[in-house]
Amino acid sequence: MKKFLPFLSLWVFVGVYGQENTLSYASPSEVGMDSIYIHAKVDSIITNGIKNKAFPSAQVLVAKNSKIIFHKAYGYHTYDSIQPAALNDLYDLASVTKIFGPLPALMKLVDEGKLDLDQPFSTYWKPWRTTKDKKDITFREILAHQAGLEPYIVFLNAVLKKNGQVKKRFVKSTAKNRFTHQAYDGLFIKDRFNKKMYRTINRSKVLDEKKYLYSGLTFLIFPELITQLTGEDYETYLQNTFYTPLGISTIGFRPKLKNLPNAIVPTEIDTLFRHDVTQAWVHDENAALLGGVSGNAGLFGTAMDAALMMQFYINFGTYANQQLLATNTVKEFTKVQYPENNNRRGLGFDKPYLNNTTLALVDAYPAPEVSADSFGHSGFTGTFVWADPENQLVYIFLSNRVYPSRDHRNIYNLNIRAAIQQVFYKAIKASDQAN
Repeated sequence: MKKFLPFLSLWVFVGVYGQENTLSYASPSEVGMDSIYIHAKVDSIITNGIKNKAFPSAQVLVAKNSKIIFHKAYGYHTYDSIQPAALNDLYDLASVTKIFGPLPALMKLVDEGKLDLDQPFSTYWKPWRTTKDKKDITFREILAHQAGLEPYIVFLNAVLKKNGQVKKRFVKSTAKNRFTHQAYDGLFIKDRFNKKMYRTINRSKVLDEKKYLYSGLTFLIFPELITQLTGEDYETYLQNTFYTPLGISTIGFRPKLKNLPNAIVPTEIDTLFRHDVTQAWVHDENAALLGGVSGNAGLFGTAMDAALMMQFYINFGTYANQQLLATNTVKEFTKVQYPENNNRRGLGFDKPYLNNTTLALVDAYPAPEVSADSFGHSGFTGTFVWADPENQLVYIFLSNRVYPSRDHRNIYNLNIRAAIQQVFYKAIKASDQAN
């Protein structure tokens, strides 16, 4: 086997006896899929990806009919080929945080009648009530990226001087009074810097025309809003309301501060802010400036725990006989909201292109075979999670494609994530034809 491509697989039963819809391991043949075909195809795509430096490590997990039929770790943490990737490694989930962090909390608030999707966001976020171009924007429009908000604001620009040094009024090298939000080893952000971020977002421009434009700005606000509406700390609320009941043990913020046994895969060699290999601290600079706890990024987790979250969604709010979210709420959030505006998005969730089934793999998003009911999200660090209720398929892809630099874009150029996803749909199709 090539030196750059060790892989690990594991076949153990992890389901809970007597509980429905829990994940357990099985072979592809047990769900009527060709194991040899799947392993050969996926191994080939990943091998090519590592060879072309799309990422140094990757992990693929697929569940069909609540059975994990594929789970492998590939490559090494970095291109020096020292530490092999392992099945329980933690990855920076990047924007997958949006659907694993604030989104389930917002769905719960809708369930409880504390949040109305068709009310203006200003109903819940007071600063927007006096902002002419924002006061009437609804929560639904925001979550569907139909509000016309700016896509992204680089808050790091407010922290760095022209010579690249940090401004000491915002960043200290040790924890001090009013500087307790840790962004990295030796980087502590002013506790009230979040207020500066909120003010900048509140004053940001809005498009005159209502059309699809992806924006993560309000996801920086959501943790504060969720805390206000629940009366509980955002991080604690997620843990108590979702992660603990689902049996999720690794998904969380700031893993460096936790005593987890898992190895943590490095992301980028940061030459701008942290001047070090970004590892065990969130890669996204905006989330880092919030102390690593945010709604746009910040969560780390294993492929197994990511699969638990997506299985929870594919079951429309139920897992292990626990109904944590109302079925109708999950269905509403995972459906296309504004197709008439050529907007494919659900509420927070990403969706396939509206004409996806008519496209070739190279043009589709994600694989053209996914059902119109499917949903998920991608992450900047090279992560991707997708659930397909019609085909009862959960697909998890984790990688650190930004190592050593975010300029590495072959994960996109080679269309690796969709190509791997397609392998499993073709295996399902071949099985159906054989029967």
